[in-house]
Amino acid sequence: MENKKYNIWTIGCQMNEADSRHLGSQLEAMGFSLTEQPEEADVMVLNTCVVRQQAEDRAVGRLRYVSELKKRKPDMCIGLMGCMVGMREAPRLQKEFPFVDVFMPPSDTEPLMHHLLDMNREDEMARMEDLREKAEQNAIQDEEYILPALRRNNTVQANVPIVLGCSHACTFCVIPYRRGPERSRPKEDILAEIRKLVAQGVREVMLLGQIVDRYGCDFEEEYGLAELLTDVNAIPGLLRIRYLTGHPIYMSDRIIEVTRDLEKVMPQFELPVQAGNNKVLEDMKRGYTAEDYVSLIRRVRDICPDNTINTDIIVGFPGESDEEFEDTYRLLAELELDKVHLAKYSERPKTIAARKMEDDISEEEKERRRIRIDELVEEILGRKNQRWMGETVEVLVESRHKGKWRGRTPHNRLVFFSADEDMTGALVDVDINFVSPYSMQGELKEVKVPALPRSPDLSLVPMFHRPLKVS
Repeated sequence: MENKKYNIWTIGCQMNEADSRHLGSQLEAMGFSLTEQPEEADVMVLNTCVVRQQAEDRAVGRLRYVSELKKRKPDMCIGLMGCMVGMREAPRLQKEFPFVDVFMPPSDTEPLMHHLLDMNREDEMARMEDLREKAEQNAIQDEEYILPALRRNNTVQANVPIVLGCSHACTFCVIPYRRGPERSRPKEDILAEIRKLVAQGVREVMLLGQIVDRYGCDFEEEYGLAELLTDVNAIPGLLRIRYLTGHPIYMSDRIIEVTRDLEKVMPQFELPVQAGNNKVLEDMKRGYTAEDYVSLIRRVRDICPDNTINTDIIVGFPGESDEEFEDTYRLLAELELDKVHLAKYSERPKTIAARKMEDDISEEEKERRRIRIDELVEEILGRKNQRWMGETVEVLVESRHKGKWRGRTPHNRLVFFSADEDMTGALVDVDINFVSPYSMQGELKEVKVPALPRSPDLSLVPMFHRPLKVS
């Protein structure tokens, strides 16, 4: 497979980003190199999202573009991956997009690996034998979580799935139908992956799950998110740990206490409420009331006072009246949360809401409600962020943007500052002299941990690859 190239197009959640990173490392282990130009690729993969119609429309548009590339380059291997494929959609998609060679469910790269092996059986077998010999010589074992070459010692933050799928089945959500039932990954695999990521320069990990605080619920042993956070916290060289997305029902005092007490776990809670009216919450099948949610937020603030709490809101859910929307508005005004991921309801095929409820809120009304909440959140954040004016904050630097370095505080506030030298991956103190609702700016005060060496170590060679394992 000499001089073969790959390209991966990714949209959607952090889980998709993790899957694409894993796939990239696998393709490089087979001899492919990354190209940013799709027309140069020998293997082109689209990692898709269908949580909202807009994301699905983007994927379909990209497929049309790829179909034209395939006409000009018939030998190009096209792979379709992610929630668009889901667990059962491949036969239908194959009829609709016959130019696609391989269909891959979320987090499952095996179909593409088998396809490429079948295409290049003799060359690949010889290459894998060579890799095994090199691995034995260098005592490299089980390196399936290696970063793609261009990201080694260049990647500050990495997403690490710990719970795959979801079994909760909120009435609006397509994830259980596309990613399958909930499965927790073995702790040994998660810890091994993080250690290897840290060895390649990663300084912050985001532990991912559709309902992350249910991690370990399918284990026989009593080992959950709190215990996993404790073990990840002990990994040398790792600077920061975050996790998302939580569910209000499963956020225990133990998880809150661990978040408060562990040095590397950032005080950030992702707790989607979705709506502030009990009838709408019941129609959504969320399993709690608005009063339950308020009680949880108070509990988080009592146990872990130094925190940031983010939430999700859906406006225009089927049947949501003006007064029911006002309950959501009042809830957000009362709680003054730190960030709101705001979405207009989008009907998704096969969900309970799509099958049993009429999408009866006009697009104009959904937009009006979105704007009202957006304006409320902007006012709240503009006021709350004033507390950081004149303060010194710790920032993990992620990248350069429009001539300035940018990174995030432990509370996930975005900070910009200037520096002449490369600061990628550095942990620094910044004196804040400007704040806005969504970011802050300041002057570099001190470098606490130096930047990444930025010299990719290409000697680490994966011996073989497996799909993400679950219990």
